[in-house]
Amino acid sequence: MGNNNRREFLKKGLLGLSGAALAPGMLKGSFGSAGSMLPELPTRILGRTGIKTPLISMGTADATAPGLIRAAYESGIKLFFSATYYGEGKNEQLVGEGLKGLARDSYVVGTAAPPDGMDMRSGTFRNGFDPEGYIRKADASLKRFGLDYVDIFLFPYAGKKETVLHEGVLKAMAQLKKLGKTRFLGIASHSDTPEALRAAADSGIYDVAMIAYNYKVTDKAAADAAIEYAVKAGMGVVAMKSIAGAGRQKSGPPLNTDAALKWVLQNQNMASIVSGMSTLEEMQKNLAMIRNLKMSEQELKDLNLTLLNNEYELYCRQCQECLPQCPHHLDIPTIMRSYMYAYGYKNTAQAWFTLKDAGLNGNPCESCAACSVKCASRFNVREKILDIARLKDVPQDFILS
Repeated sequence: MGNNNRREFLKKGLLGLSGAALAPGMLKGSFGSAGSMLPELPTRILGRTGIKTPLISMGTADATAPGLIRAAYESGIKLFFSATYYGEGKNEQLVGEGLKGLARDSYVVGTAAPPDGMDMRSGTFRNGFDPEGYIRKADASLKRFGLDYVDIFLFPYAGKKETVLHEGVLKAMAQLKKLGKTRFLGIASHSDTPEALRAAADSGIYDVAMIAYNYKVTDKAAADAAIEYAVKAGMGVVAMKSIAGAGRQKSGPPLNTDAALKWVLQNQNMASIVSGMSTLEEMQKNLAMIRNLKMSEQELKDLNLTLLNNEYELYCRQCQECLPQCPHHLDIPTIMRSYMYAYGYKNTAQAWFTLKDAGLNGNPCESCAACSVKCASRFNVREKILDIARLKDVPQDFILS
């Protein structure tokens, strides 16, 4: 990509996606002092952890300043989830800064760390699993948070039974708990969720599961049965990707996000929604929603209309039906997640690192006159890959600046 084209791309396509950082002190006084009594929010119990969590928790990937973390805490949110791959660990630092100085037993923080050599397409290991190396990853994570321990440590991209029950993984996770680096253990799963949930429940090791769960779930009966199975085994289950990306779509009619979130919480086995929030307005809207979970006829109608409209779709269901169709063997589900992070969530850094994980070399779609992939969600796969692949040419230093 030439210098002129690159500058034009950054100007039009990416520069505005990261959002403006909150100015220092902007939130001071917005919700009272950190020492004041936190607002009472509707709660559910997170399985055998015994944690009483509000129905909305915070996924911190979209936060751009510690002040937003503190504002969430002071508005009654208790549970915060980060990940080592959010901005190469910078998000963990941000969360730690936002919670600094607060009573350690007044909040719950979790993180997720994929092991080196994880194949995102298959959810398995390319070159085996290194338990000691994984524990070192956890130590680095704690250092970034500025904490002696996290409350919940998740093994992410868990979809396959053999990965969830891998002897080395179980050994490393158990060791993290034994060493006091985490209070509870869990998995995070974007795909093959029923298989992952049942395996995690059978292990007796995992306490928590974070799963992709929304009104677009392809087999709700199977998903709900697996969730119930895990809950009966004592696990706490929280939802992610609950608005299916459509609430922040590139264009087209807006999603009724209240309806989408309420839909998730109709399942009483779902302890909380881990919602990515980047503004005070989003936070306040979510907190108002959980005080009345009854769905109106209009809200149900809104969701049905959204299901019928795929023209502006951003959310990839991670069904993986595309994988055997692509002649270039591209990791299409991961590339589609990158596209959603960039254009749906306006999170350029997360899009960049996700695209890096996809291992996309060059732009092989340019050599295809027509795409042979038939997407279950009717995506124009070639068009989306041609668009998001340009992000690879942006230097990492620029992304993290």
